[in-house]
Amino acid sequence: MTPQITVLDAGGQYCHLIARKVRELGVYAEVAASETPASALAGRKGIIISGGPSSVYDAGSPTIDRALLGMGIPVFGICYGHQLIAHLLDGSVQKGDQGEYGFARVEITRPAHIFAGIERNQQATHQVWMSHRDLVVTPPPGFDVMAVTSTCPVAAMGSPSRRLYGVQFHPEVAHTPSGQAILSNFVFGVCGCTKDWDPAGQVLAVEQHIREAAGERNIFFFVSGGVDSTVAYTLCLRALGPERVHGTYVDTGMMREGETEFVRQHFAALGARAFFVEDARERFLAALQGVTGPEEKRHIIGEKFVEVQQRILESEHYLDGQWILGQGTIYPDTIESGGAQAGKGKADLIKTHHNRVAGIQKLIDEGRIIEPLSSFYKDEVRAIGRELGLAPELLDRHPFPGPGLAIRCLCTDSHAKPQRVEEGWIIPVSSVGVQGDSRTYRPVLAIADVPASEDEIAELTNRRRDVNRTVSVVKTCRPVGELEVHPAHLTAARLDRLRRVDAIVRRISGESGFDATIWQFPVVLIPLGTPDRPDCVVLRPIDSVDGMTARAVRIPQGALDQMTRELMQVEGVAGVFCDLTNKPPATIEWE
Repeated sequence: MTPQITVLDAGGQYCHLIARKVRELGVYAEVAASETPASALAGRKGIIISGGPSSVYDAGSPTIDRALLGMGIPVFGICYGHQLIAHLLDGSVQKGDQGEYGFARVEITRPAHIFAGIERNQQATHQVWMSHRDLVVTPPPGFDVMAVTSTCPVAAMGSPSRRLYGVQFHPEVAHTPSGQAILSNFVFGVCGCTKDWDPAGQVLAVEQHIREAAGERNIFFFVSGGVDSTVAYTLCLRALGPERVHGTYVDTGMMREGETEFVRQHFAALGARAFFVEDARERFLAALQGVTGPEEKRHIIGEKFVEVQQRILESEHYLDGQWILGQGTIYPDTIESGGAQAGKGKADLIKTHHNRVAGIQKLIDEGRIIEPLSSFYKDEVRAIGRELGLAPELLDRHPFPGPGLAIRCLCTDSHAKPQRVEEGWIIPVSSVGVQGDSRTYRPVLAIADVPASEDEIAELTNRRRDVNRTVSVVKTCRPVGELEVHPAHLTAARLDRLRRVDAIVRRISGESGFDATIWQFPVVLIPLGTPDRPDCVVLRPIDSVDGMTARAVRIPQGALDQMTRELMQVEGVAGVFCDLTNKPPATIEWE
């Protein structure tokens, strides 16, 4: 298909989310590098320029072919894209006194064009999602200021006669409630697009792609049991038949309680005739002994997967040229790992995905990988799965990270005590965040009382540059200031403790019905406690569409009380916290 809308990737973590939101409107969109020549985009009905971590004044920062802004095709800049349009057309962009990461209120000063039909509320402002430090202070000649915030004098601008628009906030994220209406106004009202996209209708095309890519070769999968790998495996099974598609599930010892048996039963129900379970628990745990760094964990797990793969491939004769490796990689896997596809590496590294470590990349370079879902997003994958008739208990599962519980069991070599600050305590346990499209690795702010609004929580995290995450104290065996961070590593005992607390949380969440209202519920173990109770539990329920952005969700009080009572009875648990932080500025997982 020829895309009606092309999203130019300036390195933003939400670049592919923009394309997905356009597709959600029923319009086919693809992503291309920001420097794509204007001549190659001449047939498009519209161009969107994504956000990104750079400053328009930085040497080597992403740019676009300036001819795009004068050839009559509508252009819409988001965040960095908004700043880039201003910069290229002689507006003024500068560093802000204070960055905005999370919720903000925008006042629409010209409610027309991209803001058409967006009604003013009683305060005449609208909630939007910000993630920036630079800002446009003066629009280019001929542009109108269309919206402002208390700290951003040009939150939106436009030149309707030239069909050029820009917004500083992110309309593509779920936390900008009017964002889809803004995108719809641009796609249909400004660009004149027509509907032409239905992901469930792509099943036959994907199966044909699988047959063409495989040729005479068979496909071997290392499956996780998650939605992505299960749908990818099923597509290959349908495309080639059960005799040509084999699968192995590797039990790394980082799995949840009962996970291996669940996967075994459901893959048998798919009609898989050659499906195996490889017990590699001791191998992985030994490789991770003494490791504390989150990126090092991910690299070791990824490389260990490759070692296990290599041994299985060799022992089962899968290296004779008749087999290629299949994976369930989807768009967010690549963009958060440094834009391995259309972004050409401009995206700042947020985390290393287990499908993108060096060993796997070598197989990709050799052309021995097939990834049927690499152009789809999580909700689109589920739509394809429903079209394939997969069971709801498979499709509706919460996402689970490839490295498993290893990245939910935080480790350290340090001794340290919480630091009392005006807002609460700084917990000296660092987690990964994403602020201004860049990776951060900072301590956590713990507070005693949960603020009444999400805006207040966002302000807490924005105000303190030394943290990227805010948690609330639910219950601890001693006052927080008397607890201590102590050296702790990945051990069988800590993983078993995490498995037990995770199982408790999942059971209560399911029984209460809370589980069905959220997208994912990570349960994290942090090395904060006492000598006889060395770990605390952090509850991290979130709502999202595809993991690119996420909203922290509060647990119903009754369910939280029950979880806390049972968790505090688990041997070694010193306390329970709730993660209150949206993404951004925090990532969903802590590592």
